[in-house]
Amino acid sequence: MDANQDELSNPFGMDEDCTNCPALCETREQVVHGYGDVGADFIFIGETPEAGADGTGVPFTGDETGRVLLSILRRLGLCGSAVDSEEPELANVFLTYTARCHHPERPPTDEELGNCEPYLNAEIRMINPEILVPVGERALEEIGTEYTTTPVEELDIVDDHATRIRGRGFELMPMITPDEQTDEQTQTFVQSFSALMASDYRQTKGRRGR
Repeated sequence: MDANQDELSNPFGMDEDCTNCPALCETREQVVHGYGDVGADFIFIGETPEAGADGTGVPFTGDETGRVLLSILRRLGLCGSAVDSEEPELANVFLTYTARCHHPERPPTDEELGNCEPYLNAEIRMINPEILVPVGERALEEIGTEYTTTPVEELDIVDDHATRIRGRGFELMPMITPDEQTDEQTQTFVQSFSALMASDYRQTKGRRGR
């Protein structure tokens, strides 16, 4: 699987007609694969596309969650376009989900997350980032289970928001879902992530523990 950096949207050419989850084929508008810089140090990983991203085909766009996240990325110097852009200009960051299809009435099931896991694992393997940012509680559980040695019951999105967690080959910095953050929590994340970017984060690979 080769990257096509001429395309920010689904640069690894993943299956856009996936039928692994028949129930979701009936509710989604499209499969929403990852978007952004394939050479990124940072991957932001949400749980599943909301209605906005289901319409645009681009993670974290088309709704308030996306606008808040893109405003954070602008403040960090990782996004060069307006917060309401449906095709944001990103540098050194990649946006994706643990599950790829929208359901209007419920979150993804464990089986659906399992069906999408190879897509996410492939993106992480191909990009080989330094920092993973799980966005929301469910994403933290999934990413924490796979990429840290911390027991999942010790992970909490509020307590761990904007904190650095060392894991298996990556460092994590969890984020409360953007539209659920207080102004103080947003400011904390921006300050913490700015400090991370100014640190020697590229030397975190291979560490173990928390």
